Amino acid sequence: MIRVLVVEDEPIAADAHVMYVERVPGFAVAARAATAAEALRVLERERVDLVLLDMNLPDMHGMDLVRAMRAAGHPADVMAVTSARDLDVVRAAVSQGIVHYLLKPFAFAALREKLERYGQYRTRLARSAAVADQGEVDGLLAILRGRSPTHLPKGMSPESLAAVSDLIRAASGGLSAAEVAQSLQASRVTARRYLEYLAERGAAARHLRYGSGAGRPEVEYRWVP
Repeated sequence: MIRVLVVEDEPIAADAHVMYVERVPGFAVAARAATAAEALRVLERERVDLVLLDMNLPDMHGMDLVRAMRAAGHPADVMAVTSARDLDVVRAAVSQGIVHYLLKPFAFAALREKLERYGQYRTRLARSAAVADQGEVDGLLAILRGRSPTHLPKGMSPESLAAVSDLIRAASGGLSAAEVAQSLQASRVTARRYLEYLAERGAAARHLRYGSGAGRPEVEYRWVP
């Protein structure tokens, strides 16, 4: 469960944000705060994974709160939920690593989509302590930012590439294209395309699998640590 701190000084807006977060599966509101000082106190006593942050707080600008969080060692990610349209604020948000910037007013669907993408990003991070190559890094960021990495060949998606990578990484031995296709409910041609892509980039290695008969050996793919 991803625990969220809602930081918003307007009570009606805060109520709406809390309600929206609670409607998204996998997310729960850990606390709410109306000021930066209150938010810092919450972070000291609660485990928080994500902060929904209004930039215009009564006691401190939102970006100053982010800097104070980092100075105090709080690692929670931050999603700006604000009416601030100043490009300097947007630039500062990017430089501080804010994962999303959502402009008010917005509908529930807009926040839900960003939360769901953030949830997918967190899930992918939890599956492995390291990435295999640049493609996997780009895939992670593509999930978070909601765009396809430009390096992937046409017709290939970062989500499918991640699924194939996770499957062969977790396998105790090699997997053939047919086995990957069956596990992912995809066609053998599609599975082989992703497997060959990983092999060409050095993330997977091809091996021949010999059966008990005299037939042609099958190619299997094994993850390269």
